[in-house]
Amino acid sequence: MACDLSSGRLKPCKDAVGGIKKIHFVDFGDLGTVTLGSDDELTDATGTFTYYTYDVKGNSSLEQNITSSTENGTTFFEQVLNITLHKLTKEDNKELKVMAYGRPHVFVEDFKGNVMVVGLDNGAEVTGGTAVTGTAMGDLNGYTLTLTASEIYMSNFVDGATSDDPFAGLASATATAGTQRDPA
Repeated sequence: MACDLSSGRLKPCKDAVGGIKKIHFVDFGDLGTVTLGSDDELTDATGTFTYYTYDVKGNSSLEQNITSSTENGTTFFEQVLNITLHKLTKEDNKELKVMAYGRPHVFVEDFKGNVMVVGLDNGAEVTGGTAVTGTAMGDLNGYTLTLTASEIYMSNFVDGATSDDPFAGLASATATAGTQRDPA
């Protein structure tokens, strides 16, 4: 791998917005063989899988920390996903317990329509969180979760992903939407 830079970067337009719109969970290993393009973009997968979508708004973010060691000659990326889910339910208690036991692949859709995968090679571990009733009327009644993945790349963008089909660019994969509950 060459370590030479290949381009610079101009100051971009101010058309970016923060936040996460949706998160799609896929059981670890179900993506099959994945293909990365020349820009480290996820361009294909061969697996057959069911994905489970969680709508999120506000207080949810993806942060990627770069860890390099000059002493050891190593670099890796810690992908940290913080999500807030409103309203406590017995169904969510059960599902989030299973999520904490596993290490899913997590596809994160931002408000610009980008889809990025957290934990592509190693999965994402639930490393913390809360289930909280709140104290005052306006407090959060719901869950906060932190999922962390250590990977050799930053979260890979998914080629061809759309809001209607986050897996559209993965032509060899068979992706099926799982049940999405209304916690009303």
